Amino acid sequence: MTLLETITGPADVRRLSRDQLQPLADEVRRRLIEVVSQTGGHIGAGLGVVELTVALHYLFDTPNDRLIWDVGHQA
Repeated sequence: MTLLETITGPADVRRLSRDQLQPLADEVRRRLIEVVSQTGGHIGAGLGVVELTVALHYLFDTPNDRLIWDVGHQA
């Protein structure tokens, strides 16, 4: 079972060790590439924020701590 398969919510990310965060980000990146290669679409922005997203969920008590993502093209 992969790390990504063990994640059902943000609390699961916080239970990981710091050494597991980069392997998780790598798995997320591979999954994004796999899905977008089948469905089409933009991939650059998603790939660019993988580590940031993992880190934010690791450090903050999401969803109790709210994250706001600006998804506009100028962000």
